[in-house]
Amino acid sequence: MPASEFSEFRFGDGKISGTLSLALGVLGFGAVLCLLYPSLLTTPDMRSVYSMPLVRALIQGALALAFALGVLNVVLGWRRYTGVAGIALAVAATLLGGSEVEIETPLDASRYIGLDWFILNLFVLALIFVPMERVFGRLREQKIFRRGWRTDLAHFFASHVGVQVSVLLTMIPAAVFFRWLVDSDFQTAVGAQPLLLQAVEALVLADLFAYASHRLFHSVPLLWRFHAIHHSCQQLDWLASSRLHLVDILLTRAVAFVPLYVMGFAPAALYPYLVFASLQGIFIHANLGFRFGWLRYVLVTPQFHHWHHTAQPEFVDRNFAIHLPLIDWLFGTYYLPDDRWPERYGIDGDPIPDGWWKQLVDPFISHPDR
Repeated sequence: MPASEFSEFRFGDGKISGTLSLALGVLGFGAVLCLLYPSLLTTPDMRSVYSMPLVRALIQGALALAFALGVLNVVLGWRRYTGVAGIALAVAATLLGGSEVEIETPLDASRYIGLDWFILNLFVLALIFVPMERVFGRLREQKIFRRGWRTDLAHFFASHVGVQVSVLLTMIPAAVFFRWLVDSDFQTAVGAQPLLLQAVEALVLADLFAYASHRLFHSVPLLWRFHAIHHSCQQLDWLASSRLHLVDILLTRAVAFVPLYVMGFAPAALYPYLVFASLQGIFIHANLGFRFGWLRYVLVTPQFHHWHHTAQPEFVDRNFAIHLPLIDWLFGTYYLPDDRWPERYGIDGDPIPDGWWKQLVDPFISHPDR
């Protein structure tokens, strides 16, 4: 079947302009809200990093493009309501002050919602991964707006705007169970090591802890109820990595990350690792057909992790490591054929409902038929 028959977007029909107009309108409007209510909506640790002239220029450009593309969509005629919505959001954001909203400083210390973190991540990751998957996708016929993308976008939103709560709940176990290590000679010795060595140690230790917790999520029925949400994706791409139940996120982060903090690793060594871990977690779910040569035996790649998501019974419960395939090889769960990829993904019978709210409550409901 010709690849053109799978084309999701065609120039001239208004679908590209309408989709981009609505997306940019939402992001631009959200960014203006962050300027209006920085104490409530922005992440304190990120405020000192922003280049405000660049941020304002990006907001202005997004709103202008949302308006222009919305007009083009209305002219071309594909689902004009998307273009109208994009125009309305751009106009509303401009009337609220647009990119020129002044921020009163200093900002009051307060509880916050990480809307800025959500907007920034969504914009940057979509800009990187969507073109990559279009050009280098293993499954060229797979759509950007494939089945379940709205659910996964809701998961992405929930995990980002809830960053304050998730960090708090993740660090509570450290305060309760690892208090005896605080200010110890052991922490001092760990933090005194060369930063590169600390970063490598953090990578190995975190993946060992993550491997152990990952296997538990697959083998303990109560934990599998929560982790099954992640495995319910029937089509994998960069956004599918976000489909994680909040309980799954909190427990996994606590097991993998808390020991790194309490052992005394220097922040300068941990921050690069955390950035790498976040990006790799997205990358290994992406719809990319690269094999990566010898590198695939050193670091987890999309092919390796896609086999973890297969619905083929003979290959389930393989490839639990997130970073290092060697860990799976050591514990007998390694599987990486040369050329083959899974034939299908998800869970046999498709037992998990679609929709963020339904997936949030599903693990707490008894299902005798499962």
